Amino acid sequence: MQEETGGVGEDSREPLPDAEAEMKFVESADQLKFPPEELDAEEEQDGAQPRSPMNLDSESALLETVLFLESEPQTVESLAKIMRFSEDVVVECIERLKEKYESPDSGIEISQILGGWLLTPKKECFDLVKERYGKKNEGRLSKSAIETLSIIAYSQPITRAEIESIRHVNVDAMMRLLLDRKFITEKGHKDIPGKPTLYGTTDEFLQFFHLQSIKDLPRLDEKESERFELAR
Repeated sequence: MQEETGGVGEDSREPLPDAEAEMKFVESADQLKFPPEELDAEEEQDGAQPRSPMNLDSESALLETVLFLESEPQTVESLAKIMRFSEDVVVECIERLKEKYESPDSGIEISQILGGWLLTPKKECFDLVKERYGKKNEGRLSKSAIETLSIIAYSQPITRAEIESIRHVNVDAMMRLLLDRKFITEKGHKDIPGKPTLYGTTDEFLQFFHLQSIKDLPRLDEKESERFELAR
């Protein structure tokens, strides 16, 4: 009788059939999964994040490449779109490049021009070769053109007659040249008899001379400043 009782006990502990055991395992494994609401939140968060950066060195190298290939200043926003990184990452990369180019064995630097960033030669290096290179695909400005452009830059908006009263020569040829080069443009008309055209500098002028704004122009000495004022 005892053997029969023992046999019944052993039968009650028989393993589950394979199919039923597999179902039990699947149900247990499902408990390890994220709830649906957590999965949705995680997916939304991933979608809102920018492209995962490789590492800061690689990102800085990519920024350097983009700036080398771009001929116009690029804002942080535009760089972020091109590189597919966040703006914070771009700003950090800019700072890293600034530090990199501070080295005396670097002949270039990263400059902010017209609200954007651009790779430019360091002034001390460019001064040694500017006679040959100037600006890519553009000839050098003559001394007369530089003087005319300087008067416009410091006194804008200014009329042609006012420029001639400062230079004491006809400036028609220089004005045409500067207009063709897009360094100056019309800025309206002066409210005096004849309504003469007023001229001022352009963004191309700022970019050519590596200026962020007109405020970055070197200060005139007292004599030059007085000369410009008396002509008006």
